[in-house]
Amino acid sequence: MKSTIVAFALVASAMTGVAHAAMTNHNPVDVQTQQAVANHASAGKTRAEVRQELVQAQRDGQIAALRSLYQGS
Repeated sequence: MKSTIVAFALVASAMTGVAHAAMTNHNPVDVQTQQAVANHASAGKTRAEVRQELVQAQRDGQIAALRSLYQGS
């Protein structure tokens, strides 16, 4: 039983390595674009952007809906 599990784990890890190697893209422009997108996404939002989203959520009624949903019983 244990040998079957170990064999399955080895095959599964080998297949994921092969799948990962097949999906790699060696185009440097794409890599730079992906890095730029990742850097922008990890930068976060400014206070003004968060405040603007909050005001919009209040206007749309999202805040009131969340309050009624989470107010409890």
